[in-house]
Amino acid sequence: MIGVLGVVILAGLVWLVWAAWVQSNPPVTSQLNGFEIVSPTSAKATMQVDRTKSVEASCRLQAKAADFSIVGEVTVTVKADSPRHQVVPVTLTTQRSATAVVLVGCTTADQHRPH
Repeated sequence: MIGVLGVVILAGLVWLVWAAWVQSNPPVTSQLNGFEIVSPTSAKATMQVDRTKSVEASCRLQAKAADFSIVGEVTVTVKADSPRHQVVPVTLTTQRSATAVVLVGCTTADQHRPH
């Protein structure tokens, strides 16, 4: 009985370590470097995208109004053959005046949760 319990505990610990390692080493990470509200219908942003390997990434940004509603959104594709560490300029078209740009994050084919 103790042997079976030990195997179950060991299997649980192995899974926990594996899950923690996978989540702490995503294939792509992103960071919003800054943004500028250019006009009532346009905003510009720069984001930094870092990839651990040459994979295609999709990065989503949103422009938000003063009431926090989304007034513009764009998804930018970072090609697999582009530099693995880069700063990407982005222009968002907005429905009305934005007060902020938010980086939702980047995903890959193997990483569905934005980072």
